[in-house]
Amino acid sequence: MTTPIDRFRLALAQLNPIMGDIAANLAMARKARAEAAAMGADVVMFTELFLAGYPAEDLVLRPAFQDACRRACEDLARDTADGGPAVLVGLPWNEDGKVYNAYAALDAGAVAAVRFKVDLPNYGVFDEKRVFAAGPLPGPVSLRGLRLGLPICEDIWGEEVVECLAETGSEILLVPNGSPYWHDKMLERYNIAAARVTETGLPMAYLNQVGGQDELVFDGASFILNGDASLAGQFRAFAETVALTEWRREPGGWRCVAAPRELVEEGEQADYAACVLGLRDYVEKSGFPGVVLGLSGGIDSALCAAMAVDALGSERVHCIMLPYRYTSSESLNDAAACAKALNVRYDILPIASAVEGLEAALAPLFAGTPRGVTEENLQSRARGTMLMSVSNKFGAMVVTTGNKSEMSTGYATLYGDMNGGFNPIKDLYKTEVYRLSALRNGWKPSGALGPDGEVVPANILVKAPTAELREGQKDQDSLPPYDILDDILVGLVEEELRVAEIVARGHDEATVKKVERLLYLAEYKRRQSAPGVKVTRRNFGRDRRYPIVNHFRDTGAPAHVPEAGMDRARGAARADAIDF
Repeated sequence: MTTPIDRFRLALAQLNPIMGDIAANLAMARKARAEAAAMGADVVMFTELFLAGYPAEDLVLRPAFQDACRRACEDLARDTADGGPAVLVGLPWNEDGKVYNAYAALDAGAVAAVRFKVDLPNYGVFDEKRVFAAGPLPGPVSLRGLRLGLPICEDIWGEEVVECLAETGSEILLVPNGSPYWHDKMLERYNIAAARVTETGLPMAYLNQVGGQDELVFDGASFILNGDASLAGQFRAFAETVALTEWRREPGGWRCVAAPRELVEEGEQADYAACVLGLRDYVEKSGFPGVVLGLSGGIDSALCAAMAVDALGSERVHCIMLPYRYTSSESLNDAAACAKALNVRYDILPIASAVEGLEAALAPLFAGTPRGVTEENLQSRARGTMLMSVSNKFGAMVVTTGNKSEMSTGYATLYGDMNGGFNPIKDLYKTEVYRLSALRNGWKPSGALGPDGEVVPANILVKAPTAELREGQKDQDSLPPYDILDDILVGLVEEELRVAEIVARGHDEATVKKVERLLYLAEYKRRQSAPGVKVTRRNFGRDRRYPIVNHFRDTGAPAHVPEAGMDRARGAARADAIDF
């Protein structure tokens, strides 16, 4: 038996693994272990599926991928023969023909123990039941004189797993996580963790991944709760760190007596930081040298440019103004002012010859038809083609700049302004774009590479939004005012409310039905749009999956009340149920 101890040093590695780059993740783990050893740590802890990257989706089903992860785990286990810190690390684990989301304890040159995730999330952005088998209820792992409970991420969102660990003798709960960010997610995590700590009386170290993976951003913001649910440690959000925590056995159990206490971004500051980190990691992990975007003089492109500079630095951001006859001098001035404030390369490429060439080529087919949206969209498509050409020639990725209000209603041109590789504001409604632009003018997140002060010119914040595709055009010619539109969209998209319920909040029924119709009709565009950072609880793509061909429309009727006597079949179903 392992001799019990009274003091324990745990290093928490809040790091940014690279999906599928197992060699790089192993090297990262070895470096962090060396740092932990220099601090005098007994154990170093990594996040969920660290060696693989998270979420690996169907990649975890490939036998060669599983083998590579297992080899890396065994290599890391061999390192622990040096007498340095033991290691806790996540990886996919194939056993008896089933693949598990596993967490391995490595010590004395071997894999000392493995525990499997029990509660596999299958909602929102998660579909782990598709690729993993659920593990059995776990007991504690004995490591370095401690009985450690190792619930994996979702395992603490219910009571059963943690209750089992407590009843079987766990002394400390160490929770590895791949918990993605959305607005106010930190508070939700605290509440869940505090509930499990309160139920068991056991202290908890909650370690979360940091970094961007496709649409998801992991914010880190790891924390420690003592057995009385008091906050004993708080790590930075949106940044990597390897930090030491110190624990002491007291009459009432183990207690964390020393740990970092960092401030974390909250609310809209956290939303902005998430967008910056998501864009940075998408560009860096994909290997692009930089980004290029169209700078129109409007709010969306200005905010995207600011985020790009904060993410990558001004020398890696190329902004291009693509004017046509309807582009106002005000827009030209505002775009130039924005580019100057951000200190980026700024070019002006007029699109008249491209647009007029396309119109001339189409003239025989379009003869006798009135001018309209088709001709207007040629401007957007010419701009999209030119930006993609610059990208193809020089390698920079095109940042597309449509906000969630536009993505919801289809107020964007397919193969035009929707062209691009990634969209940092895809999950921000228009009203949020304005708020985050004003926020950025007076603040920037820690680690941002852009300048201090005003980066979105004041005039952009106050002028009426317009696509400038015809003389005097304004967005509100086609859409309700954005404060009204966005509130309706939140009801339809985030909350799945009935039309009648949104009308009851004070909106015009015809307007709500129009927005709902636009939302459904634009599904085919969203399926072809670039990925973008998830910020809200319900983004397009991973969270919200609707059919493209869809004739359903809400009539506006109130909630249906089943007719009395019509639900006899439900009772019959209960009566006919077979008890196995």
